[in-house]
Amino acid sequence: MSNYFLNYLKSILFWRGLFVGTFTTLWLFPNINIKPAQAQVNQYCHISSAAVKAKERLRLAARKGNPEVQNRYRQLVQQHAQAVRECRNRNWPQVQALWLRLYPCDAQQGAIDEIMDKIIDKGYNQVYLEVFYDGRVLLPAASNPTVWPSVIRTTGAEKVDLLSAAIQKGRERGLKVYAWMFTTNFGYSYAQRRDREAAIARNGKGETSLYVVDNSSQVFIDPYNQTAKRDYYQLVQAVTRRRPDGILFDYIRYPRQAGTNSIATKVTDLWLYSEAIQKALFERAQNNKGLELIRRFLRKGYVTAADVAQTDRLYPQEGEAQWQGRVINQGQKSIQSPQNRQPQLQWDLWQLSVAHAMQGILDFVALAAYPAQQRGIPAGVVFFPGGNQTVGRGYDSRLQPWDRFPSNLEWHPMAYANCGSADCIVPQVQRVLKVAKPGTKVIPALAGNWGASMSNRPPLEVQMRALRKFAPKLRGVSHFAYSWQHPQHDGDRKFCRTR
Repeated sequence: MSNYFLNYLKSILFWRGLFVGTFTTLWLFPNINIKPAQAQVNQYCHISSAAVKAKERLRLAARKGNPEVQNRYRQLVQQHAQAVRECRNRNWPQVQALWLRLYPCDAQQGAIDEIMDKIIDKGYNQVYLEVFYDGRVLLPAASNPTVWPSVIRTTGAEKVDLLSAAIQKGRERGLKVYAWMFTTNFGYSYAQRRDREAAIARNGKGETSLYVVDNSSQVFIDPYNQTAKRDYYQLVQAVTRRRPDGILFDYIRYPRQAGTNSIATKVTDLWLYSEAIQKALFERAQNNKGLELIRRFLRKGYVTAADVAQTDRLYPQEGEAQWQGRVINQGQKSIQSPQNRQPQLQWDLWQLSVAHAMQGILDFVALAAYPAQQRGIPAGVVFFPGGNQTVGRGYDSRLQPWDRFPSNLEWHPMAYANCGSADCIVPQVQRVLKVAKPGTKVIPALAGNWGASMSNRPPLEVQMRALRKFAPKLRGVSHFAYSWQHPQHDGDRKFCRTR
């Protein structure tokens, strides 16, 4: 048989197979339009339901392997990406993002395609993908250099890289994919390591966050601990190697306590009783009197006039007790009696303790953001607008100094107030905008769903209209979360339920 005839026969068989495959697909899916469907979008950049259904039918048909159908599905994906991109350029907000968690079941074929299609269908152009949470990391088990276990630990799936897959699938649809990470909350798995006990934060009652937070998966660390810093730095490096479009740091704070303990009013309420943070605090003393009073204040929770007198006798050659940040007024000189000096010393020691705890958070953020900034990847901070508030002489127990976060980071305030309307949400965003330096990118996170009230919060449309007046200061808004908008699909994915 000649080579010419063999090639001719192969050509006949190829085109026959392609024709039969296409005919079979169209017979099974008669409603699939041969011509690409044009995506219609509304004022919120949502793609029309007809176009969404057409794309979903194509997606399902494409899974059968027909090249013609697969190509038409890709074309429709690109058309929808273009439609949303043009709509976002025309309409506020220019950035509209959605928070997303992936599950091991999302490693199934086509699962991430379906998720990203649903996201672009609602007019989003960014995704905040959770890559480190509850002591687990969204890295392949076979290439996970961190001390935390991988999200996927199924035998045979050691090389599955959901983070890289999500970045790729998102970009195919015009979505920027940010890596969203817990920060000083290292998770329960970290607390189980005997070699990391010293890194766990402790308060003056001998408690770790396991004793004061309802969610037992939350374990907060001492931000001054060098081992904790190295562990987290290595984690961020591993994530940034996947080249996400940005990285967001969440849980940049201390644990939130309940009831009256939600306000820290005394030093034993603070997370200052692990070794590293105390060592750093002692180093803030600028003379022996300062060090002695800091030690006594931490040990007892207060200093008395007797403590002041004893410290004077221990170091008679020194003047007033000094430490970083303390300003000595003329009336505070040590020639005054210990009784007269004690109230001011106690107040100054309290302020030092709070400032020291907050500085640990700020330093940890700077360390965490560095690997991303070195690679030119935008970094941002996620925080509660009330996390830095004072109540009388006390402080919100989270001690979240967001007003001192650098302006070269994106600010993502969680405006989650729930009073049944947007009236309590707007002031939270307003407060952040008032504090932010010019040029700071502020992208509030809203909680809720489209078209329906949820958890005593109005529909997202209502919240968005209320924030529209802050444009152009606000160019972006995010919505928490995919699981709220698609609860059935989220549950199916979480437990590998097939539909």
